[in-house]
This record gives sequence, C-alpha cells and structure tokens, in this order.
Amino acid sequence: MKEIYFDNSATTKMSEGAASKMAEIIKDHYGNPSSLHGRGLDAENILEGARKTILETLGITRATKGELVFTSGGTESNNLAILGTVFAKRRAGNEKILITDGEHSCVENCAEFLEERGFTVLRVPTYAGELDINFIRGNAKGAILASFMHVNNETGALYNVADAFSAVKEVSPSAVTHSDCVQSYMKVKFTPKSLGADLVSISSHKINGARGVGALYISPDILKSKKIAPIVFGGGQENGIRSGTENVCAIAAFAEASSEHWASFAGDVSKMTALRDYITDSLLKIDGVSVNLPKQRAPHIISFTTKGIRSETMLHFLSSKGIYVSSGSACSSHSNKVSRALTAFGLKKDEADSTLRASIGAQNTTEEADEFISAVKEGVSRLAKRQ
Repeated sequence: MKEIYFDNSATTKMSEGAASKMAEIIKDHYGNPSSLHGRGLDAENILEGARKTILETLGITRATKGELVFTSGGTESNNLAILGTVFAKRRAGNEKILITDGEHSCVENCAEFLEERGFTVLRVPTYAGELDINFIRGNAKGAILASFMHVNNETGALYNVADAFSAVKEVSPSAVTHSDCVQSYMKVKFTPKSLGADLVSISSHKINGARGVGALYISPDILKSKKIAPIVFGGGQENGIRSGTENVCAIAAFAEASSEHWASFAGDVSKMTALRDYITDSLLKIDGVSVNLPKQRAPHIISFTTKGIRSETMLHFLSSKGIYVSSGSACSSHSNKVSRALTAFGLKKDEADSTLRASIGAQNTTEEADEFISAVKEGVSRLAKRQ
C-alpha cells in the first residue's frame, strides 16, 4: 500500500544529504569537541561550522560567541528561553510573563510551573488566529518576558509577533522577547531582528534533519546583560549556557538540512502554498467538512473539522488507507484534554474534538492531495452514518 505522509509538522523524514552527513560524522569524526587533541579539534571545527551555517539562515553573518546554543530540540530551547530568563532575574514572586493562549505544551507547562511559584502569567487571546495587540498594550506593563509562538502548530496561524513584541517593548522596554519558531523556520522568511525577538527557538527534525537536536538563538544584548541563565549544569559547554557534550553528528545533519532548505526556500514555499490552497479549496467542497482559516497562514498547515466525527476516528480511517495526518500536536497526542489552541481559535469543544491537521512538505504532490481528499470524502460519508 502506498503511503501518503501529511504529518510533516510532527516530524519529517531525514533528507539524504542530512542522513549522509550524520553517517559520515559518526564514522569518521568521533571526537569530543571539548577535547584538546586533534580529534577534539576536528569535532570542534565541525560544530562551529554547523553553528555558522545555521546562523546565516537566520540572517546572522558575524556572530557573537554564544549567540546560537545547541539543545536537544525545540522543547528544551523553549524551556531554556523561559526558565533561563526567569532564573537570571534571581527573583521569585509576582513578576509578569506573557504567552499566547494557544502555545505549545512545552511553553504552557513552563508557564504553569512558574504560576505555581507565584509568577503572574497572562495569556494573550488569539481568536481566529490573530494576536490581540490591544490586550498586550493594556497588560504588558511590568512584564519581564513575552513568549509568543510565530506559527501555531495546530491551526497554522501566522502571528504578527513583530507588532506584538513592539507593543510589549513600548510599555516594558527591559522585557525579554522570545518566539518559538519551530514551525516557521524554513517555512516563513524571518530573522530575529525582523521579529523583534531577543530569543528564537528552532528544531532540526521539522526540516528533514536529525531528531534530538535544536537550537536557541540569543541576541548579543541578552548575552551582554546576562539576562539568561543555564538550566542544565555541567562542564560549561555552549558558552556555559547549556552543559553536556554536544551531539556533533546530529548537529552537523541539522546544519546540512538547514543549508538544503535555504538553497531551495523560495521554490519550496511556493510549492507548499499552492498545495495548501488546493487542498483547502477541495476540502471546502465536501459536505460536513469545514476548514479553520486564520487571517494569515503558514504555507504548510491545514486545520479542518469533520462535523460529528471524532478526530481519532477519522485519523484511523485515513491511516487504514496509508494516509497519515494528525489530531493536533503530536507532542500532546496522549492527552485527553481538549486542544487549547483550537478553543482559543474559536472552536467549540465538540468541534475541537473533530479536528485534524494535515501538514505538507515540498515533496508532497497534487496526486497525493487528490487521494487524501478522496479519502476524507469517503470517510465523512461512511463514518457519519455510524454516529
């Protein structure tokens, strides 16, 4: 049975180039980059070359030491950004933090952790996929941190974080700004400067790189003012911000994937946008299906609701045909809670419980889209009768 993979927001297949690079490093460049001998220097050179490559894709050509810190993935990058900022303040109590009301669970759970310790966390409304800038202007005074995702991983909403961070800085100039760009990196063109972000999280396995590696961009101003502190302690790797021996082979594969995507960026985005619109228009023609359309959308995510059919039921039906989608974020797929991102968008509980996410890559085709659409149409016809 032919497989159609429309779950690229959960993870992506490693590219041939990234896989080959990883295998090469595992086999021939096995030194510890902290070692002072030749093997160590060889590994360090690979590490720093990867760092330079990834920074260049973020528009940074002359980097300050420590400006890109490698982590184990997007979750750790987000934890480091949020908890590292809070810990650097060396205070606890009623400091104010802003996030959106539909953040990824790793950000929301950090926020809940801090709330339990006396911090005030305000969740900015994102109804219909738009950040409420007026809410920010009215509530950001005294904030020490604002963490707003760039692209929502469930709805595909592309948030105007640049205006949001500008609004934060207007009333709280010393606030640290962080954006989770795991879903926008290599899908939407941006730089930390264009976003107004002091900190930016990215991840490898969302762009056809290795799993288990990500990075946190840290602006020179944050480094200079020491507004971020480590949350992992040990040998002082990564400029003292993230201890632990670096995963050089995975980092090299991350850089290779970044380089590949950067070279084909415009064409890839154009392909994904065209396919997203084709799928969206086709789904809207199916009775019993609605598409959740943010005002501004990322090119690769389609959120759609099948009326009266639980998302898990439709997911398994599609899976039986070799078509793979998601019922929201893969990172919280084992949770029985209603999706915060979907209810924040404006869906009712039963609608959220009947919503699926299709996420495409530049490698997907119109023929695959047609098979997917046909399967959804069949599923709606067959499954709705059982309800």
